[in-house]
Amino acid sequence: MFAAERRQLILEMVRANGAVSLRELARVVQTSEVTVRRDVRALEAEGLLDRRHGGAVLPGGFTRESGFPQKSHLATAEKTAIADLAASFVEEGEAIVVGAGTTTQELARRLARVPGLTVVTNSLLVAQALAHANRVEVVMTGGTLRGSNYALVGSGAEQSLQGLRVSRAFLSGSGLTAERGLSTSNMLSASVDRALVQAAAEVVVLADHTKLGTDTMFQTVPTDLITRLVTDDPPAHDDRAATELQALADQGVQIAVAGATGNPGGDEVPARRQQRRDVPLPSPRRGQVPGAGPGLRTAPVLGDQPPGAERARVADLRRR
Repeated sequence: MFAAERRQLILEMVRANGAVSLRELARVVQTSEVTVRRDVRALEAEGLLDRRHGGAVLPGGFTRESGFPQKSHLATAEKTAIADLAASFVEEGEAIVVGAGTTTQELARRLARVPGLTVVTNSLLVAQALAHANRVEVVMTGGTLRGSNYALVGSGAEQSLQGLRVSRAFLSGSGLTAERGLSTSNMLSASVDRALVQAAAEVVVLADHTKLGTDTMFQTVPTDLITRLVTDDPPAHDDRAATELQALADQGVQIAVAGATGNPGGDEVPARRQQRRDVPLPSPRRGQVPGAGPGLRTAPVLGDQPPGAERARVADLRRR
């Protein structure tokens, strides 16, 4: 494919979806991410799109919201890994709220295996994923159906959440920055998400690396209210995403990174190896019990050694 053809296809994908990751662009145009990054830089110079952390968006500073069919095909491997890790934070018998989104839908599929769980949601897709789960109670909000993401919004949804109290809220969004926190492109969705946050003792944000550093119109969760971010490992060349993660950690957000191995460029993703990596925080947050949350990574233990083994090894080296 010639450069002009590649760039035209890239531009069409961004216009259709609003935001597309470099990985997805490279897969569609069948070339390397290095080449795609060069094409995106050239299109940005012409004012046709804007570069973002690990991807490209429509020009103008704020991304518009993509429809559900487009979202469901973006960063699928990353969303699956994030959902796997996020599900590990949910305990048996817990009561939680789960917001609308393609990543939270993936989470719901895994929550179906948690017994005694109560899930409050405004998402028809989340409810559908849990509809046949044994020993999982699903509570739907009221409201008006928003067809683009199959979510219930409006005053009916917000009023049904008044007086509710649960342990955790799991939310997704269109963008996440250390400066503004989580944001979305739709005012009605943002209003319901804020009501979900008010009902929870802790807020867990699910966002893949392409959303890091992206800012959209309506703030849903300010950074100081985010307890934990569950994300994927940004590509090695994505320094800005790593910088954004560190900035979030510096503001007290616990960062849990889901890692995936396999062939990201293929049509099928092989089985992934799940790993958890928490970025250490500079100090406990206000109101947080020291030591709470997941433990930090420690150096690997090489195995037990018999008493005196180390002294014998040193003595042998001296004789040599």
